[in-house]
Amino acid sequence: MSTREMVCITCPRGCTMQVEQFDGAIKVTGNFCKRGEQFAVNELTMPMRTICSTVKTSFPESPVLPCRVSKDIPKDKIFDVMNEINRVVVTERISRGDVIIKNVLGLDADVISTSDLLRKGE
Repeated sequence: MSTREMVCITCPRGCTMQVEQFDGAIKVTGNFCKRGEQFAVNELTMPMRTICSTVKTSFPESPVLPCRVSKDIPKDKIFDVMNEINRVVVTERISRGDVIIKNVLGLDADVISTSDLLRKGE
C-alpha cells in the first residue's frame, strides 16, 4: 500500500487529500467534492495538462504569438507537443481561436491562437 498527499487544483478551495493505493484500488479522503476524488484518480492513472506557449511568426511587429492547446493532453506528451510548437512559424494573419496546428501529434487537440495580434484584415 502506498499513501501520498495531494492538493486538488480543480477549484479554488484547494483541498489537501490523502490518496491510498492498494492492489489497484484507490481511496481518496480529504476532498470536499467528487471533483477532488476524480482529480486524484486521474493524477495517478493518466495525468493530463494544458499548455500555454508562444509560436514564432514572420511579422516583425509581432515576432511571437500566444497560443494554447484546445484541450488537456497527457502529461507525458508535453515536451513532444512543445517540440511541434517550436517548429512552427506563422506566416499568415490569424485571429484568436484560429488553428495553428490541427490535431497535434494525433492527440485530438489543436494548437490555437489566443490573441488577435495578427488579426485578419488589419
